[in-house]
Amino acid sequence: MTINGGISFWYATDETAPAHPPRAPLTGNTTADVVIVGGGYTGLWTAYYLKTAAPDLRVTVLEQKFCGYGASGRNGGWLYNGIAGRDRYASLHGRPAAQRLQQAMNETVTEVIDTAAKEGIDADIHRGGVLEVARTPAQLSRLKAFHTAELAFGETDRELYDATDTRARINVADAVGSSWTPHGARIHPLKLVKGLAAACERLGVVIHESTPVTEIAPRRALTPYGTVRAPYVLRCTEGFTAALKGQKRSWLPMNSSMIATAPLPQETWSQLNWSDASTLGDMAHAYMYAQRTADDRIAIGGRGVPYRYGSRTDNDGRTQPATIASLTHLLESFFPVLTGVEITHAWSGVLGVPRDWCATVTLDAASGLGWAGGYVGSGVATANLAARTLRDLVLGDRTPLTTLPWVNHRVRRWEPEPFRWLGVQALYAAYREADRRESTTHTPTTTPLARLADRISGRH
Repeated sequence: MTINGGISFWYATDETAPAHPPRAPLTGNTTADVVIVGGGYTGLWTAYYLKTAAPDLRVTVLEQKFCGYGASGRNGGWLYNGIAGRDRYASLHGRPAAQRLQQAMNETVTEVIDTAAKEGIDADIHRGGVLEVARTPAQLSRLKAFHTAELAFGETDRELYDATDTRARINVADAVGSSWTPHGARIHPLKLVKGLAAACERLGVVIHESTPVTEIAPRRALTPYGTVRAPYVLRCTEGFTAALKGQKRSWLPMNSSMIATAPLPQETWSQLNWSDASTLGDMAHAYMYAQRTADDRIAIGGRGVPYRYGSRTDNDGRTQPATIASLTHLLESFFPVLTGVEITHAWSGVLGVPRDWCATVTLDAASGLGWAGGYVGSGVATANLAARTLRDLVLGDRTPLTTLPWVNHRVRRWEPEPFRWLGVQALYAAYREADRRESTTHTPTTTPLARLADRISGRH
C-alpha cells in the first residue's frame, strides 16, 4: 500500500521526529535586528550566515508550520549547480556576468557540503554528480546544445557520453546519450533542513514555528500572535509567497510530485548499473528527476497537476492517484526491470516560479524589505547562494556576491485568474504533447509546439 502524503517520504520515514517537539510560536509583540519570514532553506541559511558574520545581531525566524514544511522538506534531494534565469541574465547583463553567476553556483555545491560537515549535519550527502539523459533524437539534440552551452559558461569539467557510456553509468532504457557534471550531490533534504535549524539555534537565532505571517510591511512582520519589528524584514517564502497580502501574483506556486520505491536488492542495483549515487534527470520538456536514496530506494519526481486555481497550495503533500500512476509508468519506462515494483510513498509540494523564470535576490535599503527565491525547482543549492547574498546586502558589504546579475532583478507579475490557470494548464499540456510527438516520430529537432510554449511561458 502506498502512503500518500504525510508531508513527504522524508518526513514519513523520519525516525527522529518524536525527539524534536515543535518550537514555540510567537507570544506577543517583539523586536529584532532582522526578521526572516520562512523556515526553509533560504530563511535558515540566511539566519545562519548573518549570525556567523555578525554574532551580536538579533535574528528571528517566523515559520507558519514547522521548519522544512515546504519545498525544503519535500524536494528530490538534488544539490546541484543549476540556476533559473542564467540565459536571460546573460542577455541583460552580458555573458561575463552570467558566467560569474554560474561559477558562484558551482562553488555553492561545495559550500553546502563543507558547511554541513562543519556543523555535524549528517544529510546522507553523496557527491556523485548529476547525469542528464536523452532518450529520443530530439532530446539528444537538446542535450548536445545544453552540454555545449554549459562548457561556454565555464563548466569545463562536464562530460558528454554516448549511448553505451550512458548505460554504463546508469542503465536507462532507450538512452541515446547523456551529459554529466561533477557539481552535484544526493542529499536527504529533511536531514539538511533539520540540521540547519539546529545550527541556527546554537548560534542564537530565535525560531518561532506555528506562526503564520499574514502581512509583510516596511520594518515589521504581522502575525495573529503579535508583530515583530525590525530594520530588515526578509521574505523567504518561495512557493508559499502567494499567501501573503499583496503577493498573490508575484510568484506562481508550481506543483511537483514524487514517488519512492521500496528498498531495492543489490542484484537490482547491479542490473541498473547505478552504483555511484549520481542524481538522474532527463531532457524531456516535462522533465523528471530522481535519486538513489541512502536506504537503496529510487525517489523519482515530475509534474502532476502543475498548478491549483488561485495559487492554492496543499496541506499534507497528498498527490492524485493519476499522478502516482503516471510517475510509476515513467519509472518503469526508464527501468523496465522495475515493472511491478512496490511504490511505498507518494507526495507533492510547491516551488516558486517568477513570470520570467528568473531566480532573484533583492534588498530595498530604504524600506528594509528584502526577498529571495523564484528558484523554479533548483533551490537546494541556489537558496544557499541567495542567503549569503542577502547577508552581504543586509550588512551593507559590497562583495562579489552583491554584484551578481540576479541581485535586485525586477519581474512583472503573473496574469490574474482565470488566465493564470488556463495558461499553465495549456502550457503543460503542450509540453506533454511535445514529448509524445518526439518519442513517436523520432524527429531530431524540438517540436514547434514546445518552442512556442517556451516563448509564451517566458522560459526562453
